[in-house]
Amino acid sequence: MSANRSLPDATIVPVLAYPDVVEATDWLGVAFGLAVRLRIGEHRAQLTYGDGAVVVAHGLDAPVGHSVLVRVADADAHCAQAAAAGARIVSPPTDYPYGERQYTAEDVAGHRWTFSQTVADSDPSDWGGELVEAP
Repeated sequence: MSANRSLPDATIVPVLAYPDVVEATDWLGVAFGLAVRLRIGEHRAQLTYGDGAVVVAHGLDAPVGHSVLVRVADADAHCAQAAAAGARIVSPPTDYPYGERQYTAEDVAGHRWTFSQTVADSDPSDWGGELVEAP
């Protein structure tokens, strides 16, 4: 898998919804020892713990709430496989300025999954992110 400064190195990244991202990241740091890796305004942040990662996001679509991000080698092939198995494709594979090609699908229970293929190493400052140095 290719490296991209705009995404954590973890293969599977939970995305958790919080009403206040800044408050949540501060609390998660103090309570659980998670470190902020990347801030994206006040609406999204990436946190790490060891070799794991989690994204904290504001106001994900209700009733979906939380989702899972999974890094894959080929988003188009993966999307075709998921669609053939009956997954509902919410958004087709699309290239984003942060160096990822992603699609989103719902599983049989309605949980949202975003599958992400790194297509470029993107500097977060190029698209409005702020890379935070680990403490």
